[in-house]
Amino acid sequence: MKQKDLLIIGGGSAGLAAAVSAYDAGVRDILIVEKGPFLGGILNQCVHNGFGLHEFKEELTGPEFFSRLVDEVKERHIEYVLNSFVTDLTKDKVVSYTNREDGFVQVKAKAIIMSAGCYERNAGAIGIPGDRPAGVITAGQAQLYMNEYGYLVGKRVFILGSGDIGLIMARRMSLEGAKVLGVAELMPYSNGLNRNIVQCLEDYNIPLYLSHTVSRVYGKSHLEKIEISKVDDHMQPIPGTEMTFECDTLMLSIGLIPYNNLLNHIGLPTSRSRGAWVNEHMETKLDGLFSCGNVLHVHDLADNVVEEAKVAGKAAAQYLDGKLPRHEELIKVEPGDGVGYTVPCEIDLANAEAVVPIKFRVRKPSKDVYLEFKFNGETIRRIYKQTIIPSEMEITPLKKELFTSNTGLLTVSLVQKEAK
Repeated sequence: MKQKDLLIIGGGSAGLAAAVSAYDAGVRDILIVEKGPFLGGILNQCVHNGFGLHEFKEELTGPEFFSRLVDEVKERHIEYVLNSFVTDLTKDKVVSYTNREDGFVQVKAKAIIMSAGCYERNAGAIGIPGDRPAGVITAGQAQLYMNEYGYLVGKRVFILGSGDIGLIMARRMSLEGAKVLGVAELMPYSNGLNRNIVQCLEDYNIPLYLSHTVSRVYGKSHLEKIEISKVDDHMQPIPGTEMTFECDTLMLSIGLIPYNNLLNHIGLPTSRSRGAWVNEHMETKLDGLFSCGNVLHVHDLADNVVEEAKVAGKAAAQYLDGKLPRHEELIKVEPGDGVGYTVPCEIDLANAEAVVPIKFRVRKPSKDVYLEFKFNGETIRRIYKQTIIPSEMEITPLKKELFTSNTGLLTVSLVQKEAK
């Protein structure tokens, strides 16, 4: 069995940034295990720009963004293996992976950073009625075929779900000459960033059907047409509102789920984000096991992934150096009214830095509201927001000095501003 000080599962932007951070904090014996043929993860297929504005202070494409992180890993001679699928993880931090060159490998690690990313919900997850023809595909898979393999997945396309990947693919398909007939969104609001709605739909005159879903799929061997319907307050199709579109491709952008099978296997608790329950150092309930990036909660910006991964990498180095002890006195962090989840889920104030970032998403778009942070029932910070939307992750730094004790409950809520 091999021995490693730090093993990182996943070589995307989170894994790369965590490795560099840990190395710069003094860790030298590091191994990155990546399931794909290249480092960079999902960013290999994200050829659009918009990356790096925070991290590198310039606008980059996905490949340009992660290639800079890869260069930093190679400059430090950090070890990595590709085409390697992790099959098992134990509570005593033994990681098993397999690949064609080495066969079955087991590594005993002193610390582990989980940065395995997320996966897409597919047609089976939502059970669309009708036939099961070829031509129903997730937006991420279509992005892979288009941007890495050079395949045009369809000529008449309809998209279900207004997440950012779906919006970006609407533009991408249009630029490649396909006709994008429309985008249907189950909710009464879009789940994508405002800039993507403008740049990917409005600029190309692609209609957005809010409060609609695909109610039926038609086709024998290949997709022939789809039916969409308006939905009621219970998200059920309303009879008599059907519209049909003749198309050869139905692209699904219906949500991302953190890939936490390994953590679930060893019984670690998860939060409402479906990611691991972590503290302010991204450490899970298992000593020396950290989680960051989209495997912890789905981010809207790769720059934020990198920033979070740096915290995990530095914390792993502190743990290996014996400088990150657990304390019994903890502050529990919970989402309140209007908030979906929080990261972290708890704060070990004795270990915390001078400023603790609280990350969260709201449940629905809201206007004229306050973000209210209460510690043990008392408001310690209030921030006015003219508008706030679920597609944009909020990050609010709280000074350590705001907390009057090392134990208690911190809640994050939305409070409507009273009309004058």
